[in-house]
Amino acid sequence: MKKCKPFMRSVCRLGGSLIKIPPINQTLMEGQTAFFHCVMKYPDTSMASWYKDGVLLQDIPDLMRRSYMGPHGSLSIDPTMMSDYGEYECQVRNNENKAKVIYAPPEVYLPYGQPAVLDCHFRANPPLKNLRWEKDGLLFDSYNVPGVFYKMNGSLFFSKVDENYAGSYTCTPFNELGTDGPSPVINVIVLRPPIFTVTPKAIYIQKLGETVELPCQAIDRDGSNHPSIDWKRKLTRVNIAVSAHGEVASKLLWRESNVPTDAAFVAKDGHPLPLKRHQIEGGNLTLTSLHETDRGIYECFATNEAATITAETELMIENLTPRPPYNLTANSTETSITVRWQPDEYMLTGKNPKVGYLRPNLEYTVWYRLTDAPEWRTMRILQKNVMEATIQHLLPGREYEFMVLSQDKHGDGMFSKQIRFSTQPSKVIVEDESAVAGERENDNHPQQPQQQHQQQQEATADRNIKAPPAPPPPHANSLSEPWNLSAINNQQGWLLHWEHPVDGLDLLRHYTVRWWKEPEHHLVGTVETFDNYYQLRHLKEGATFKIQILALSMDGEQIPSSILMIQVPSHRKTRILLIGSSVGVAFLLCALIAFLYVKRSCLLHLFSGGINDINGGDGAACSTSIDDGDDSEHSHDIEKINNT
Repeated sequence: MKKCKPFMRSVCRLGGSLIKIPPINQTLMEGQTAFFHCVMKYPDTSMASWYKDGVLLQDIPDLMRRSYMGPHGSLSIDPTMMSDYGEYECQVRNNENKAKVIYAPPEVYLPYGQPAVLDCHFRANPPLKNLRWEKDGLLFDSYNVPGVFYKMNGSLFFSKVDENYAGSYTCTPFNELGTDGPSPVINVIVLRPPIFTVTPKAIYIQKLGETVELPCQAIDRDGSNHPSIDWKRKLTRVNIAVSAHGEVASKLLWRESNVPTDAAFVAKDGHPLPLKRHQIEGGNLTLTSLHETDRGIYECFATNEAATITAETELMIENLTPRPPYNLTANSTETSITVRWQPDEYMLTGKNPKVGYLRPNLEYTVWYRLTDAPEWRTMRILQKNVMEATIQHLLPGREYEFMVLSQDKHGDGMFSKQIRFSTQPSKVIVEDESAVAGERENDNHPQQPQQQHQQQQEATADRNIKAPPAPPPPHANSLSEPWNLSAINNQQGWLLHWEHPVDGLDLLRHYTVRWWKEPEHHLVGTVETFDNYYQLRHLKEGATFKIQILALSMDGEQIPSSILMIQVPSHRKTRILLIGSSVGVAFLLCALIAFLYVKRSCLLHLFSGGINDINGGDGAACSTSIDDGDDSEHSHDIEKINNT
């Protein structure tokens, strides 16, 4: 810390290396501005403080209000007053110190025959300018010792260690302010690194649920000590899957950590060993109940005071295909069959059937076909671990064959046993009781042809209209036509459904749905779809429509399906009748309300007229309403009202 003591009218003398421009004495008139230099050499690491007559400037409020200190330490007072006369002192403090050793280990082991570094742990602000090494009390100059070099931070680098480098070392750091002294003595001991006596094989291939032992043993080169042995998991970017047939396939996966897939590095020692399933005894690593996630590279570390050596091995898990589902059951309706099964959840080992591995995220695909059909159809179950499926739009009264394929991320597994199950036979459509009663009435009372046609339209609207369900004959090496076209009346209109072509399904590009209004044969609409169903909306009531499906092949050929005719019933008369009935009921209600209101008014007039007659009052209001009636009956009615 350096001090500057300028006087208003005297000379300031200053020495030292922390202040670049010192202040000087000044003689001023009252009201003028006083300016004192105090420019610091190292403003980033220094701090200036001003005193007046030994008192910190911040403790003099009146002077502080008229003072300003610049960023580099200079002080200005504006305006000056007579009370400002005195001695002003600038003190500069900094956080810099002489270079100092902060840590020196008492012993350092260097590996024989290998490169090594001898560090000097110091702190220097300003930065280090020189580092002096001594060995056994003498200057150790790396320029005069072959195979030894200075690093940028002053450390000693030995390219190949031998016994001549053993000894007592000290280091002394220097900066611009000097040094705080040499380090304590560092005893350098040259020690030979350990060597492996037993190493694991390069690759181990195991099955799920098994136990694997990875051996690893090491000794010091002199044979006197045994180094410590530890195992760690090496996180690599490549996981290798081995199939049950011995095929090896590499996949870029980060399966064991949260490292993103676009990372461009390979992290070592980044994954712990399997919790509660590993044991290290005598240097050997044992893993039990192997999981798929246990695959990877494992490293054995043998460490003594001089060095650490490593040996790697790779553990592969056989990619066993999923076991087939079992215990398939089914139930059916006329056009659908629901198949259920149970998964073989555990991949049991041959050594211990009680120890197994639960395979997650199994997927299933149901394969089905008509018993006499040559080709299979498939339905994939999108939800994982769902053990049932319902196949829709089947033919009634036909027998189908089913089997289930299990899958996981490695590929297809095994098929289940095949089962056969039949849909329910088609039921005879019986008309409702009103239609039957109408037919009975028709036997006694013949109807006009127009009325019979209307009843047939209404009966047709309540049924599902289907084309003949027989599949078309096979076509060799070509796309066959869609078949089993049907239409179901629902709230949105008419739902069309058809079966895919029996042959050449891989040649199918898309379907084209067309419908015409008959008998004009007017094309109403055309639409393309990739599905085997379509919802028709806004069809004109009381009209007949012809529908046909076209299968378009890749080469542009159009294969038409059979024609389907639907009759859209008319609900206009029903709506008119409903509206008329509603209006009639409303009119009757209004008439009833008016009648009750008139009757109530008449009774009130009669009652008030009888009271007036008894009391001798004026009863003209009531009598005028019944002037044309019989007087005796009027008197009798008044008497009844009075009695009540």
